[in-house]
Amino acid sequence: MAAPPLTLGSASPRRLELLAQIGISPQQIVPAEIDETPLRNELPRRYVQRMAREKTQALAGMGSGAVLCADTTVVAGRRILGKPADAREAAEFLRLLSGRRHLVLTAIALGHAGRLQERLVETVIRFRPLTAMEIDDYLACGEWQGKAGAYAVQGRAGAFVLWMRGSYSGVVGLPLAETATLLAGIGIRGKAE
Repeated sequence: MAAPPLTLGSASPRRLELLAQIGISPQQIVPAEIDETPLRNELPRRYVQRMAREKTQALAGMGSGAVLCADTTVVAGRRILGKPADAREAAEFLRLLSGRRHLVLTAIALGHAGRLQERLVETVIRFRPLTAMEIDDYLACGEWQGKAGAYAVQGRAGAFVLWMRGSYSGVVGLPLAETATLLAGIGIRGKAE
């Protein structure tokens, strides 16, 4: 079976880098423009799955190829911590996560030949207690911008993590084991460099 051309429906350079780690290079990158506002009383798992699905559906008319989209969110209790609007909200998120466990949910959706396949990957992370100075320093570095939960585990915030159970690549933005399996199912496999 010939591999279909792959569109990555994401503006995230991290997702592109993660695909490259497994030898996959999409033929095109087209960010999906959708409303990412949670619905009233929407639970976090349903929210992140809906986001990945709606992104894929928004790009479904891209031709005969496959469309891969993902969405990642951080959850504290039942509260969805998306991308903070500003430094004040980022500080609020980091104070909330300080010294406690939280959940990182990444949903992936693959559209191909009129079918939609989905996976949800959950990772539990525990942050060590953060001082006010550590939070201020992290905000000053700017790494929090555009990141769910106001942090990038692959960057400076890696020093905040006491332990993690689940998919590291899922926290970064694309769970590689699940993604590779879905893509292999439609004939897309990593190429050796």
